[in-house]
Amino acid sequence: MPVTGGGGAAARSWHAELAWLPGVGIRAGVLIEAAGGRFTRVTPGADPARLPRGTVRLAGLTLPGLANCHSHAFHRVLRGAGQARRPGSRSGSFWTWRERMYQVADRLDPDGYLALARAVYAEMAMAGITCVGEFHYVHHAPGGRPYADPNAMGRALIEAAAQAGIRITLLDSCYLSGGLGPAGDQLPLAGPQVRFGDRSAHEWAERVTALATELTTGPAGGSAGPAGHPGARVGAAIHSVRAVPPVQMRPVVAWARQAGAPLHAHLSEQPAENRACLAAYGATPASVLYQAGALGPRSTVVHATHLTGDDIQLLGGSEVFACACPTTEADLADGVGPFSALAAAGCRLTVGSDSQAVIDLFEEARRIELHERLARGERGVFPAEALGTAVTWDGHASLGWPDAGEIAPGSLADLVTVALDSVRLAGTRLPDRGPARDDGPADLAVLEAVLFAATAADVRHVVVGGRDVVADGRHLLVGDVPGALAAAVAAARDRA
Repeated sequence: MPVTGGGGAAARSWHAELAWLPGVGIRAGVLIEAAGGRFTRVTPGADPARLPRGTVRLAGLTLPGLANCHSHAFHRVLRGAGQARRPGSRSGSFWTWRERMYQVADRLDPDGYLALARAVYAEMAMAGITCVGEFHYVHHAPGGRPYADPNAMGRALIEAAAQAGIRITLLDSCYLSGGLGPAGDQLPLAGPQVRFGDRSAHEWAERVTALATELTTGPAGGSAGPAGHPGARVGAAIHSVRAVPPVQMRPVVAWARQAGAPLHAHLSEQPAENRACLAAYGATPASVLYQAGALGPRSTVVHATHLTGDDIQLLGGSEVFACACPTTEADLADGVGPFSALAAAGCRLTVGSDSQAVIDLFEEARRIELHERLARGERGVFPAEALGTAVTWDGHASLGWPDAGEIAPGSLADLVTVALDSVRLAGTRLPDRGPARDDGPADLAVLEAVLFAATAADVRHVVVGGRDVVADGRHLLVGDVPGALAAAVAAARDRA
């Protein structure tokens, strides 16, 4: 039986060869209808001879839109750079990579960042990502001088997402300290870091409030800006315990709670971070965040790689989201996070592309399970449905979009169709094509095939809010995405 919901203008319909439906599993011949940017009716087993006029046929497996919960768009410039140890050089680590990242950050300006982020977000759209959580901390001009518009860099990211056709939660990051010294002392911002800092958490809150208000009500005087942008929201971020002293965390937490916004934080990415935090505060980073009131059901901890058992129970008991970025952890030699223990403790898992080593959420999701297999010597810790939920429903919820991430009436009309005829997925066992039964067992073999074998290259069609953004593997708004990426990356590398 079809299920219906609210309606609206701009009616659209799609006929999915196969679709993953919440609480039902994989169903064949699903008619999906939408109006006003939201799904209105979902009908499994629809008669293909009696479809509404203009229905778009989707061959393959159709999923809800994917949520990329942790991105630093400008890190895309570093893809493929510094992968091998050079003769006579010291071995690489997160910390040596960070110095190269700072060099890129110091070259950004609003116009260049717009071009770069638009290309990166278009790459994300082609990978099936319909919403990105951009962890944003390059706020000011080189030397720390504010731009005439203090939110010029954040505004560039919001505009880039709009031009690429995806939603964005701009996770504006408070960043006040250059790190923790060997004696537990706060180090001042230095070099490129000076761009990242507002002078206090209160000044950070004033700046972020201005942008969030503008998104809702429009800029003062009617000047150009992202007013009323339906695909953008502003969230908060505590960069890390290294960058925000505990006393300065509380205004950030208070702002997020008052705004009803998500709050994200880097957590225990490196053992050195944990050691410095213990020296400074006599507590682990997770405990410091907890004592500052930063942990709760709207909070997301990113990386969460090097945790104690007490940390895991504290995070689970706080019902936080835990965002895994496995391709970045592998690329930077960070380590493998305890994600099965976090899930068992009560955390909801999400994924992010972080450093953009690759932009492929299928790869991020399956590495959660594959890393568990290597660590535990057993398979099947995370079933396909759990991984699928992490990249869809839970991912959107962690970014402040609880009305997205499932193909159901009332949800935002986001779809991703994965082709099943590529060399990676050809021969996938398909479910029974007989009459759909909503109470029948879910045949998830095709979902398992996609999550464990597909890549971003298998995405063929992407819909965001009822609007086609990618069709037949081609981005409809940006066009030549490889060309846009090549130009933007080259400009960022060459800018002095």
